[in-house]
Amino acid sequence: MSEAIARFLAMGGYAAYVWPAYGLTLCVLGGLLWWSLASYRRSRRTLERLQGGREP
Repeated sequence: MSEAIARFLAMGGYAAYVWPAYGLTLCVLGGLLWWSLASYRRSRRTLERLQGGREP
């Protein structure tokens, strides 16, 4: 079982290229998630500030 896992992690000799690519992709996606959430929160605060003076 552990030999199969080691073979998988070695990626057929391309592990030095594959794992950093996965890591970089994870960092980029994490950054995009952070950016999107920050932008959403900023937009919500702006909307609440703009609507604050009005009463329905």
